[in-house]
Amino acid sequence: MSTTPTTVSTVEPVSRLPVDEAFKRHLRSRHLRGAVWKRFFFLANVVALLALVALFLNVVDRAFGLVATEYTVPPESIIEEYGFQVDSAALQALESNETAEIDTSSTILLENLTSEQLVTILQGELGGRFRVIIRDNLSAIIDATFTSVPLSEAFPGLSLPEGREDVTINDLTPEEQAQLVIDNLPHSRLVDITIEQVLQPRIVGSWSLGESIFNREAVIEQATVNHPNAEVTFRNWVSLDFITSSISSTPTTAGLRTALFGTLWVVLIAIAVALPLGVGAALYLEEYATGNNWLERLIQTNIRNLAGVPSIIYGLLGLFVFVRALGFFTSGQFIGINDVNGRTVISASFTLALLILPVIIINAQEAIRAVPPSIREASYGMGATKWQTIWRQVLPVAFPGILTGVILSMSRAIGETAPLVVIGASTFIGIDPNGPFSKFTVIPIQIYQWTGRPEAEFARLAAAAILVLLTLLISLNATAIFLRQYYRRKLQL
Repeated sequence: MSTTPTTVSTVEPVSRLPVDEAFKRHLRSRHLRGAVWKRFFFLANVVALLALVALFLNVVDRAFGLVATEYTVPPESIIEEYGFQVDSAALQALESNETAEIDTSSTILLENLTSEQLVTILQGELGGRFRVIIRDNLSAIIDATFTSVPLSEAFPGLSLPEGREDVTINDLTPEEQAQLVIDNLPHSRLVDITIEQVLQPRIVGSWSLGESIFNREAVIEQATVNHPNAEVTFRNWVSLDFITSSISSTPTTAGLRTALFGTLWVVLIAIAVALPLGVGAALYLEEYATGNNWLERLIQTNIRNLAGVPSIIYGLLGLFVFVRALGFFTSGQFIGINDVNGRTVISASFTLALLILPVIIINAQEAIRAVPPSIREASYGMGATKWQTIWRQVLPVAFPGILTGVILSMSRAIGETAPLVVIGASTFIGIDPNGPFSKFTVIPIQIYQWTGRPEAEFARLAAAAILVLLTLLISLNATAIFLRQYYRRKLQL
């Protein structure tokens, strides 16, 4: 009996796209929706970019422009009144420079006076208010106790009249008060104080950059009619003097130096505290934690939640813990500093360290997680311990990502205002912070204080401070990008 073999076809049917008109219409509709959303996303980027450009141009428009300035007391008259002589070369330079700004003119004249002559003018014109100058520029204690504590406590580390360390400021003779100022205040600061307190320059009118360029003649004519004794000059509010001068109640002499130093002190200490804690926590959670422990899962969840907590909550925490509960330590009383509260640089730094700690932990975790498992396995295969693998292999590879997270955290800390206001940062302070237990202010708070003043000139100072802050933030972000690329290329070699 013969059998006929059965042939089984192994050819699979060829899949074909539908060719009917309904499918084509559906396909065109999908492509159209995709194109519409693409244009929408592009338009969103354009609108965001235009908004940023408009904001930047508005700030620049306020930071430059013409100003009309006049003195309450002309510098020539005050110098003549006290019988002082000014270097003839300085007068010739001033006369030959017809475009010199009015505040520059006063500086040229006063810089040719000695510190002794400047102090003589201050004492003669201010009288009893001269002690206020001493307090605001030299004292390291609060105003309420300034006149009742010995000089050694009011002016720690400064040059004091010999044998008078145990008396108060009120017990000093005028000559001793003058010598205290001469020995401890730089000549440039005495010039600034004399301009501010004695000459009292007033900006009687200011105009934006746009008005100064496109409507210059009308602006000058208006200033001449309204203020015939004023001098109209172009002023760059973002000048070197603005950055190097301390705060003042007069816009012509106000500067950002004290706030800039305060910002650097606060942020650097905050990073020094948060960096080792953040990287250490990230290493534990990624390299040692198994994830099976409920406590580890709780910690991980709370870290991510803390990254989204409003910054003012951290300010309240810092107020209760660092300023009040630990005030004995954060005020410096435990090392003999005579202060009554903990509203100092160290309290602000610890508060900001708590604020940026979750961000550093999360960024460090992502960087460590991105290290290829093959690197760990190769290290273990060579007989390395877990810690040797982490220290010699994992951390070097993850370092660019960790560094980027740290610098971006610094950028956030620099821009924070709410927590520092809550813990009591000063809005007006004339003494540069010189340590972790100093009183302080920061750039964002200084901007906030200036924008709240009614005079238009303080708004222009705020615009100048915003440009300085933006420059600082852009520099940090550019540094993060550069270092990330540098270390990535280094690892690839």
